[in-house]
Amino acid sequence: MESALDYWTAKALLDWQVEMGVDEAIGDAPIDRYALEDRKPAPKPAVVATAPDAPPAPVEEEVLDPVAVAQLAAQAASDLAGLRAALAAFEHCEMKTAARNLIFSDGVAGAPVMVLTDPPDRDDDRAGQLFSGRSGVLLDKMLAAIGLSRSGAAAIYAAPIVPWNPPQNRDLSAAEIAMMLPFLERHIELAAPKVLVLMGNAPCHTLLKKSGMTRLRGKWVEAASLPALPMFPPVHLLAQPAAKREAWADLLALKAKLKDLQ
Repeated sequence: MESALDYWTAKALLDWQVEMGVDEAIGDAPIDRYALEDRKPAPKPAVVATAPDAPPAPVEEEVLDPVAVAQLAAQAASDLAGLRAALAAFEHCEMKTAARNLIFSDGVAGAPVMVLTDPPDRDDDRAGQLFSGRSGVLLDKMLAAIGLSRSGAAAIYAAPIVPWNPPQNRDLSAAEIAMMLPFLERHIELAAPKVLVLMGNAPCHTLLKKSGMTRLRGKWVEAASLPALPMFPPVHLLAQPAAKREAWADLLALKAKLKDLQ
């Protein structure tokens, strides 16, 4: 469309618009915006905010009671082999993960004397045997002095109160004693001894709820419904040779008790 303005007039108007800040040309002809009311787009319906769906309630994980699990596993064992398998399958004791071996017992099952000992030490764990090394040599001499041994017709049966070596040979915690007690009690039931020897502070603490071997040793008590004699363990006698005199007296007391039970 040819403009009615001459060049210089049009240029002067354009220069004036640029000075006023106009920087964009919309169209050649003006548009009456008021005439377009009926063509306005309908407003979008308001979106009603809705509360987000509540998250599902968290599923509470079932918390297992290690003591209850131990009780069920122990009672399900019908013989010593089954009890050993139950201990091997028990996954709630942290000592198991740090130990090399599960040390279940020594001697001959069914013997009239069952010796309960402290947990296996580091040497026992390496050897995979209870009373290994010097302590085993001394134990054999102690038993031989009253006509007993770890094998043969006059054998004893021995078991630790827990089958794993505690890290750094530390003392057992109350929780560890509680979870392992069902296995120990079942072990005594299945072995069916006539007499218990509590050889160490841990067996006394576990079954008698008492500690202090100097005060407890040499006195017959009852544990697991059986006559029981607390006695110094060989490792203590190696460290304190003077205590061998008391140990000899305890061995004589054990020999006399066995004679009475015949």
